[in-house]
Amino acid sequence: MAGIKEKYLQLKTKVETVVNEPQFDNEKSRAVTIAKKLIFGIFKIVILVGICYVVLSPVIGMVSHSFFSDADVYNPMVYIIPQNPTMDKMSMSYKTLDYLPHVSTALVFDLSLLLIQLIICSMVGYGFARFKFPGKNFLFACVVIMIVLPLNSIMLPLYMTFRNFPIPFPVISATGVKFTKNLLTTPWPMYIMTIFGCGLRSGLFIYIFNQFFRGLPKEIEEAAFVDGASMWYTYSRIMLVNSMPAVITVAVFSMVWQYNDMFYTKLFILSDKISMGKNIGGLTSTIANAEQITNPAILQLYLDAGIVLVILPVIILYVILQSRFIEGVERSGIVG
Repeated sequence: MAGIKEKYLQLKTKVETVVNEPQFDNEKSRAVTIAKKLIFGIFKIVILVGICYVVLSPVIGMVSHSFFSDADVYNPMVYIIPQNPTMDKMSMSYKTLDYLPHVSTALVFDLSLLLIQLIICSMVGYGFARFKFPGKNFLFACVVIMIVLPLNSIMLPLYMTFRNFPIPFPVISATGVKFTKNLLTTPWPMYIMTIFGCGLRSGLFIYIFNQFFRGLPKEIEEAAFVDGASMWYTYSRIMLVNSMPAVITVAVFSMVWQYNDMFYTKLFILSDKISMGKNIGGLTSTIANAEQITNPAILQLYLDAGIVLVILPVIILYVILQSRFIEGVERSGIVG
């Protein structure tokens, strides 16, 4: 019995020694760390999936409904995946919208505004970032005010300005000689505002370029000046080339917002050919009159199909420029 007890005490001593070794403590802490990371990772995945569902659920439903047939509308068992998918709704919406001519016209109009905004906003942002001049802080405060100022608060002054826009030469009309011209129903108000740096979201674009140029090292410009480069050459051939992430960011934002704009379109009474949003507004009434459809649920399918067609160019643009767009957002400091 004494031998057995002695062996038991020796075995117990060895076990306690192993348990109390530092290596065992390290493995234990490592296992706890791995478990915490696993739990936190699962929690993050659940949160992200929930957010994605909230954001993408309406889009997924809209895309799915654009392929629904009339029978799927009346089938209570159909929710997302149609049992009898059809392209009839998409085809009818395509013809009713006169899709290709209207989309091409809208894209040409938006791309022209995009190019003007890139040139003007990058120049203004570069000036704020690199030069000192009287009233700089006040003017930059005006840029910030442009970002936060609600458009509804200036809609009446804008309307009256372009309703009676001053021109340097007389115009003879039935009411007499005037030095003003009505620019409403024409795209000129959008071009004039964009050229003078107060177009759609121009304040935000100036801020993005300003932040990006401030982050670039001044040694690049100093080296260019030493080599004899002019100010314009330095801006256009060196600084603007190095700011491609900001250019891509502004390009995507400008294209999407110009393409989706309804505020200025309605304010300046622009043509339906350069505003796909206005065409969507009359899609259901046109199809209802042409096809004699009275069921609002079926008309909603045509509307969903039309919306999918309208947002398709924006999705393609984002897919192509996604990586550079995210890089530009990160480097320009845009959050929220």
